[in-house]
Amino acid sequence: MWTLIGGVFLGWGLGTNDAANIFGTGVAARVLTYRTATILISIFVVIGAFFEGYKSMGTVGDMSTMSHMAAFMAAFAAGLCVATFSYLSLPVATSQAIMGAVLGIGLISGIPDITRMYKVVFCWVFTPIGAMAISRVLYPILGNIFQKILADLQMRNIFIRWALLFAGCYGAYSLGANNVANVTGVYVGSGLLTPLQAALVGSLSIASGVLTYSKKVMDTVGKKIVELDGFSAFVSTFSAAITVHLFTQAGVPVSTSQAIVGGVTGVGLVKGARTVSKRTLIEIAVGWVSTPLSSGVIAYFMMRFYLAFSGAGS
Repeated sequence: MWTLIGGVFLGWGLGTNDAANIFGTGVAARVLTYRTATILISIFVVIGAFFEGYKSMGTVGDMSTMSHMAAFMAAFAAGLCVATFSYLSLPVATSQAIMGAVLGIGLISGIPDITRMYKVVFCWVFTPIGAMAISRVLYPILGNIFQKILADLQMRNIFIRWALLFAGCYGAYSLGANNVANVTGVYVGSGLLTPLQAALVGSLSIASGVLTYSKKVMDTVGKKIVELDGFSAFVSTFSAAITVHLFTQAGVPVSTSQAIVGGVTGVGLVKGARTVSKRTLIEIAVGWVSTPLSSGVIAYFMMRFYLAFSGAGS
């Protein structure tokens, strides 16, 4: 069971990085505190993992036939990449990290199922695009309703707070439902865990990361892409949550980082393209491209070293 350490490490890294995708915009807009955000995320991540986490488990676990050791190597390599990006204060695609690691291991321990990758890559591409489109549509529609119904400033502030809390809790639920497969799906594929056990281990690992080391990436998502007011933060978060939840129904783990960046960018474009920080978007895009490559390379050489050292490959 010690091989689960890799998944726990990856889950912790996911929590440190992806908490920003849920409430980073709301914390930056000072609609709620960092402590309140992390507690709510931790609770709803676990709920989402238990109710719908099984839906994406097969996509990760069936990418390649893995031993327990190979599953550990893949999860640990992905976790190392995610933790590094969290240290650099950059949002990263955990789904890309684990898929890259799985493919890296698959090149050694078995032929990776490339046919499944087409569906996954297609969803990766359309995650930020979908969130951007949804936020661009929702922002003017909800904005008009918001202006007509809530004329009193105090009532507006109360509404925004509760709307953002709802969107964040929904986003945390979607994160658990979709991304727990990134953490422990490889262990389901190797036969070490059942989907329910994987949901428990994965969601608690994610929650631990949220509670301990998630503030740095929150600043990047909430402040450096585009300055947001409370209403804009709500639309961005809600759009990202909808996007991730839709892909959960398709059984594909996607990046909540890509979803929230798409949502935030969509709002920024409605306000005017000049408000969007292109430099920050480029930095994030570089991280997305390098994530599957780096995790795949790390996993490949870790497995190579293990086989050579243990003589298992002879």
